[in-house]
Amino acid sequence: MKLNSLQKLMRNLLLFVLFISTLTACTVKKNEDKSAVFSTLNKTLIVYTSADSTNLRLTKTDSLQFTDFKQALETQICIFVNPNKTFQTFLGIGGAITDASAEVFAKLPQNKQDELIKAYYSKTDGIGYTLARTNIHSCDFSSQSYTYVDEGDKDLKTFNIEHDKKFRIPLIKKAIETAGDLTLFASPWSPPAFMKSNNNMLQGGTLLADYYQSWANYYVKFIERYQKEGINVWGLTVQNEPMATQRWESCIYTATEERDFLKNYLGPTLEKAGLADKKIIVWDHNRDLISQRASTIFDDPEAAKYAWGIGFHWYENWSGGEPMYDNIKKVQEMYPDKNLIFTEGTTESFNPNRYQIWSNGERYGKSMINDFNNGTVGWTDWNILLDENGGPNHVQNFCFAPVHGNTTTGELIYTPSYYFIGHFSKFIDKGAKRVGSTASRSQLLSTSFLNPNGKMVTVLINQSDKKVDYFLCVGEQASAISILPHAIQTLIY
Repeated sequence: MKLNSLQKLMRNLLLFVLFISTLTACTVKKNEDKSAVFSTLNKTLIVYTSADSTNLRLTKTDSLQFTDFKQALETQICIFVNPNKTFQTFLGIGGAITDASAEVFAKLPQNKQDELIKAYYSKTDGIGYTLARTNIHSCDFSSQSYTYVDEGDKDLKTFNIEHDKKFRIPLIKKAIETAGDLTLFASPWSPPAFMKSNNNMLQGGTLLADYYQSWANYYVKFIERYQKEGINVWGLTVQNEPMATQRWESCIYTATEERDFLKNYLGPTLEKAGLADKKIIVWDHNRDLISQRASTIFDDPEAAKYAWGIGFHWYENWSGGEPMYDNIKKVQEMYPDKNLIFTEGTTESFNPNRYQIWSNGERYGKSMINDFNNGTVGWTDWNILLDENGGPNHVQNFCFAPVHGNTTTGELIYTPSYYFIGHFSKFIDKGAKRVGSTASRSQLLSTSFLNPNGKMVTVLINQSDKKVDYFLCVGEQASAISILPHAIQTLIY
C-alpha cells in the first residue's frame, strides 16, 4: 500500500519516539550500573586482629565508620583500596589431608576430632577452609611407602584404595560434610617402583617410557575410585616437586618430559575416560624455576590445552634470601589465561618448644599477601594436622602444621600459622574478586577482595616493631585505624 505524506510523517515520528525511548532506557541502565559501584557511604567497618605478645587471636577489636577524606598527606600512613580495578577470581584456601593428618586425627578423642573439623572447615566456628590437597598413594607424610597395585602389575588389575579407606577417606568425608563445597586436588609423589628407572619409589629416578600409558591410567583409576566413594576430585597435579631428588617418594621430570607426558598421555587419557573436566596443574614445585616450566608447557598449544594452570611451593630461598614472589607475577603477565595456585608450604625443622613462634605465622601472612597480589587464585598449606613429633613420617622428615595433636594427652595445639591463614580463609569467599590495594609505607602489606555478597575484605600485616596508626582509604572516604606491632588484621566493610 502506498503511503501518503501524512502517513510517512506519522511513521517517522513513531520511529523517532522509539529511538528516544531506547536511548533513555540505556542511559537509565548506565546510571543504575554506576550506582551499583562499591561505596563505603554509611557502612560500618569491622576489624579483626591477631597480634604478637597479646591474647588477640582472630579477635574482633573495632567497629568503625568512614568519613570524608579527599587527600592524604605525605605524613599520613594509608592503605588505598580501589574497588574499580578487579583482578583474578578467588578459588579458595585450605591444606593437605595426608595419611599423617588422617592417622593423627584417628588417635584423637571424639570431642577433639569434632573440634578440629569445625576449627578448619566451619565458616562460623572455624576458619572456613574450602580447598584441600591429598596424596596419590604414599608420600613422606605416610607411615610407610605403599601403592595401589601389586609390584609389576602394569595393567593395574590389582588396583585398589583399601589403604585409604581406613583413615584418609573418612577424614576427607568429614571435611566435605562440614565445608559443604570442598575443592579437592590430588598429587603423586612417585610412580610405583617397577615403573621407574631406579626401581625405587624413593631417591628420585624417572618414569620409564614403557610405563607412560600405564601411569596415566593410574590417575584415572584413582579419580574413579575416589568418586565411587562419594569424593569429587576437582583436579590433580602431574608430579609433586618434579626437579627434586628426595630421600622420600620422588620422581624427576624435565620441563620437556612433563610437557610430553601431559600432551601425549595424561591429557588424552583423562579425556578418553570422560574426565576432561578435571583441572590439571603443572610444575607443583618452587618459584625459582617456574618461568621455564611455564614457557615450555604453555608455549606448546597441544600441551597447554590440557593445563588449567601452574602450581608452586615456597622452598626456593636456599641461600636465606627473600622469596621469589616476582617470578609468580611474571608468569601471570606472560600467561594471563592460565591459573596460579600455591600447592604447598610449611615451616620446616620441627621443634616442640617452638609451637608459638610468631614468625612462623608471619611467614604465612607475608607469602599469602604477595602471592595473591601477584595473581594467585588459591593457596594450599601442607598437612592440616601432625602429632607431637611433627609426624608421622616414614623418613623422619618432621615439620610444623598449623595445628598439632598430642596423641598421648589428646590436646590440640593451635600455632600462630593457624590464625594467620584464618585471617584470609574465614573472610574471603569463593568467587571473590581481588581489587586494587596498596600501602603508602613498606612496614604494611595489604591485599583486598570484593566478596560475591558485596562485602569488601582487606587483610594487612604490620611487619614492624611499633604500633602503626593508618587510614583505610576508599575513594574520597577513609577510616582511622591502629595496628599493633607484628599484627595481622582483617577489615570487613
